[in-house]
Amino acid sequence: MKVFVATTPGGEAVEYTDRKRWFWALCLPYSLLPLTGIVPHAITGNPWWFALPFGLAYIAGPLLDSIIGEDRNNPPQEVISQLEQDRYYRYLTYACVPLHFLSLVISAWYAGTGDLGVAAFVALAIIAGLTSGLAINTAHELGHKNSRIEKLLAKIVLAVPAYGHFSVDHNLGHHRNVSTPADPASARMGESIYKFALRELPGAFFEAWSLEKDRLARRGKSSWNPGNQILQSFAITALLSLALVLAFGWPMIPFLLLHNAFAWWQLTSANYVEHYGLLRERDATGKYERCQPHHSWNSNHVYSNLVLLHLERHSDHHTHPTRRYQSLRHYDDLPSLPSGYFGSYLLAYIPRLWFRVMDKRLLALPQVKGDLDRVNIDPDARPSLFLRYGRDKMSEPTIVL
Repeated sequence: MKVFVATTPGGEAVEYTDRKRWFWALCLPYSLLPLTGIVPHAITGNPWWFALPFGLAYIAGPLLDSIIGEDRNNPPQEVISQLEQDRYYRYLTYACVPLHFLSLVISAWYAGTGDLGVAAFVALAIIAGLTSGLAINTAHELGHKNSRIEKLLAKIVLAVPAYGHFSVDHNLGHHRNVSTPADPASARMGESIYKFALRELPGAFFEAWSLEKDRLARRGKSSWNPGNQILQSFAITALLSLALVLAFGWPMIPFLLLHNAFAWWQLTSANYVEHYGLLRERDATGKYERCQPHHSWNSNHVYSNLVLLHLERHSDHHTHPTRRYQSLRHYDDLPSLPSGYFGSYLLAYIPRLWFRVMDKRLLALPQVKGDLDRVNIDPDARPSLFLRYGRDKMSEPTIVL
């Protein structure tokens, strides 16, 4: 196991070994999750095998998080530079890119040529889409880096889930407006994930388009210029989709529609749990404070963090957006999810249960202390939330002297 060695400013030697070094490679087979249903179905012909990938993701995943538990271990600050320069970690993200394409192509081939009933066809399209949602996570890791190759790979892999606008909106919009009402990707207290999706999905696209349009305008170019980063990724999506339809026939049209919708849903699920109800304060001028670690919900559960490239250490990501996944750090006393992301997704899919668990956690946070005016609240839910948890100060009568 590789040992990183450094020296503190006081002259003391520091050694660090990443105990999860080889386990980060779990992101590679996880990118091919649909094959766990395709292979046994090809052998047995039993359509129930397509339930296996769902079980691995949403039953085994939360169970493994619960059994293995959390890892709050941090790499020492003195070795982070060395850790970031270790190319093993970035090669894993590079390798995920062709695997995402392979996962989609194999799933499409089997759906288009296999003897599948309607239920099996739909199940395969959904699990292929949920797995392709991980391509957005791979693009998230790559797109934040300053190297040309990683930014290019991010643009390419976003073609798989047909979400070419992600890097533009996420890097320039979400990171600027996170945990404010202006951010379509920050969920509000009292807002169900289903209502959130109706705001987040179109909002993210239109915000990305506006940002890219402004960037091109500053260079004297049209929005439809070939240099449009969003159009470049969508062009790859169009070519890929056309190739699949030509290769495997018209069933690819409903297959890709389902696939893309559930890939987007995977991102929506992550966005929903990451900043639910959290709100940055404004100063006297109305300007929002800088994003702090307590403006993200976190999880240190080992298994889901391995397959999601430490996405759940979200506070440090927003504090240091370019920091690589292996170097992300845990902070004490931060907003914490009750489970890893897969378990939290299941909780979010049942809004009444999510509100029952998370609203209490939200109000108990040190920066909130039960004050609903320090929470990002869904305007439609505001009256009922204040009725339940406190008086709406905004509705106090104005006394004129």
